[in-house]
Amino acid sequence: MAKQQLWLRCEKKQFERRTAITPTTAKKLIDAGFDIFVERDSQRIFKDEEYEAIGCKLVEHNSWPNAPRDIPIIGLKELPESDEPLPHTHIQFAHCYKKQAGWSKVLSRFHRGGGTLYDLEFLTDEQGRRVAAFGYHAGFAGAAAGALALASERRGERLGQLEPYENETAMVESVKKELGGSGKGLKVLVIGALGRCGSGAVDLFRKIGVEEDDILKWDMAETAKGGPFQEILDVDIFVNCIYLSSQIPPFLTKEQIAAAGKNRRLRVVVDVSCDTTNPYNPLPVYNINTTFSEPTVPVDVDYGTSFAPGDKPPSISVVSIDHLPTLLPREASEQFSAALLPSLLELPNRKTARVWVEAENLFRQKLAEAVKEEGL
Repeated sequence: MAKQQLWLRCEKKQFERRTAITPTTAKKLIDAGFDIFVERDSQRIFKDEEYEAIGCKLVEHNSWPNAPRDIPIIGLKELPESDEPLPHTHIQFAHCYKKQAGWSKVLSRFHRGGGTLYDLEFLTDEQGRRVAAFGYHAGFAGAAAGALALASERRGERLGQLEPYENETAMVESVKKELGGSGKGLKVLVIGALGRCGSGAVDLFRKIGVEEDDILKWDMAETAKGGPFQEILDVDIFVNCIYLSSQIPPFLTKEQIAAAGKNRRLRVVVDVSCDTTNPYNPLPVYNINTTFSEPTVPVDVDYGTSFAPGDKPPSISVVSIDHLPTLLPREASEQFSAALLPSLLELPNRKTARVWVEAENLFRQKLAEAVKEEGL
């Protein structure tokens, strides 16, 4: 029987240092009979030599378009925008199944090339939960970015470029230092607090010293009444960690902020969910994703003639980085890759293994919608 081959591509998104397959996971796949090709990538948190040492075959950077078409290509973030047809099987986060901006153009590339997409977001277990997710580290890093943004806001500055941390301890100590030694005295609200992402955000706030009673933990029960929510205006930092699957009333609006005037505490919004281009975005107070080089965007609020130009309420910053876990690239990659391993081990049987069959069926459904949308 021929060995199952798998091609780990480089990541082209700026600052993205995570990977779907770590050397630890690659070794386990090789031991199970896989052949693993790894593109050279100086941006990846793991060195090329780490892969080579455990038996992976190193190939040139970004050379996957020339790979044999029967080798599945695995990566994390979406491919750069292009009209080039995609003939390979791709395993990645594609961000195109919920009608995000440009969704049909992304899928049309697979239609024209005859390739297949297995979207990592939609590889699920028997209970419908994702088999592998970066949720915990997204929430943890998002809360850290929010605290750093608040420290900058209080100094009358905008948060500067964010750099990945070596580990969680280094991140926590850095945040505490920026806050003057501790997060004690802060009041924060996490919506989606019972999920993986929300639990990460709550843990970060605990580790920087925010008192338990000052960490408001909301989930579906607390949001059932429908927004907008006054409680968001009464905290220093609001972190959104929900998984958006259908239209819901907005959590926060510009009109609500304007009406509150100076009677609000809120200074920073962290949208870990990053449904920026989703038509149902529950945070219609901003419309662009931020980046590690420019981590925040100010909320543009029209106060009319209520305040003199130099007497307006304090600004509000939004953090909306869509790859927050790369602030902790090594730990996040190891956790994600280990969770993905059992599904990858079933890849040779992907035409019958439930996790892959269901992912391909969903792809075929979404592809048909895209073909119709594009008039192909």
